[in-house]
Amino acid sequence: MHPMPKAKSSIQIKNRRASFDYEFLETYTAGIQLVGTEIKSIRAGKVSLQDAYCFFAGGSLFVRGMNIALYHWGSWGQHEPVRDRRLLLTRKELRHLQAEDKKKGLTIVAVKLFIAENGYAKLVIALAKGKHEYDKRQTIKERDVRREMEKGGY
Repeated sequence: MHPMPKAKSSIQIKNRRASFDYEFLETYTAGIQLVGTEIKSIRAGKVSLQDAYCFFAGGSLFVRGMNIALYHWGSWGQHEPVRDRRLLLTRKELRHLQAEDKKKGLTIVAVKLFIAENGYAKLVIALAKGKHEYDKRQTIKERDVRREMEKGGY
């Protein structure tokens, strides 16, 4: 008897603001330590990465500002919507990120949340450098040109 293959999940929550405000230098895929009904809310797509960023505490990497809404059908096992959640990376990746994070002007931001094929929630994080105002204007200009090209304006 063969086990049923898991259905490919279409859950992909992106942090569009991060790509506008930051220039990504390196990206990593991290597991997330979840509790209670958090995975059910993620599968329902009730997540916001708008203000999510990562920080180190006690040698572990945590994400702060990621809002996982309360699960509609949950009762006693409800989770706290906005809490610090531990990210799961290899020791080598953690050491590298911690060294880079100490450099001036660099930060770690949450880019995308998705459900992997094995059913676990994964968070794509990026080591990022903040963009200047003129870089943001350039990004807006490129986006407008791309939109015009797709419409057939040029």
